[in-house]
Amino acid sequence: MVPYWLSRTELLLGDEQVMALMTKHVLVVGLGGVGGICAEMIARSGVGKMTIVDNDVVDLSNCNRQIPALHSEAGNLKADVMAKRLKDINPELDLTVLPIFLQDDITIKLLDETAFDYAVDCIDTLSAKVQFIKACKDRNIPIVTSLGAGGKVNPSLAQITDISKTYQCTLAKYVRKRLHEVGIYEGLTVVFSPEPIDPTRVVVTDKAYPKKSVIGTISYMPAIFGCMVASVVVRGLISAE
Repeated sequence: MVPYWLSRTELLLGDEQVMALMTKHVLVVGLGGVGGICAEMIARSGVGKMTIVDNDVVDLSNCNRQIPALHSEAGNLKADVMAKRLKDINPELDLTVLPIFLQDDITIKLLDETAFDYAVDCIDTLSAKVQFIKACKDRNIPIVTSLGAGGKVNPSLAQITDISKTYQCTLAKYVRKRLHEVGIYEGLTVVFSPEPIDPTRVVVTDKAYPKKSVIGTISYMPAIFGCMVASVVVRGLISAE
C-alpha cells in the first residue's frame, strides 16, 4: 500500500510505479551541494532503501548551498545530518549511513557485498570518482555522475548527457581523460554545464585537501544539478519496470 505522504507522487506516476520505487535500493556517494539535495529528492520520490556515504563534516562555508549545512549542525558529520533529515521525510526508509571516504578496497567491498539498483556519484575527489565509476560499470550497476556545479550561475545551461558529449567543463575533461585510460569512452550519464568559469573566482589553497582549490558557488546551482541527477535515477528506476 502506498503511504499517504506519497499520494501526490502516486497521482502522477501511478500505484505500480510508486510501489516499485519503494522496493529499490539507491547508493548516493557524496552529500555536498549536489549530493545532499539529490539524496533528499530520491528519498522524497519514495525509494525505499538508500545507502548514503560521506566522511565530511558541516563547515559554515557550506551554508550557502548544502542541504545538511546549518549553523546548528556545524562540525557534525554530513552523513548523520542527512540521515536524520531523510528519516524525518520517510520514517520507514531502510537507510544505511556510511561516514567514510569511499576509495580503493572500500569501494570494491561495498559494491560486491550489496545489491544496488542505482548508484549516484557526487564525489569531489578525481581519483575516487573515477574508481567508483569504473567499479559500477564493471558490475553493470546503473550510475549517474555529477560534474562541476561550482563557478556556474546560469541554470538554463545545465544538461543531462553522455560523458562523451561534455565540453568546456574542467572536471569533465579530467574525468574523461582518466576514464579513457581504463577503456571507458561513453555510456556514462552525467549532469554538467558548459558555462565558462571566471578564473578569478577560483582560489588555490591547501585548506581544501584533498582538493587543490576552492571555487565560488551560488545557492541554486548545486541544487539544480542534484535535482537533475535525482531525476535520472527516478526515471531510470521506473522505466526499468
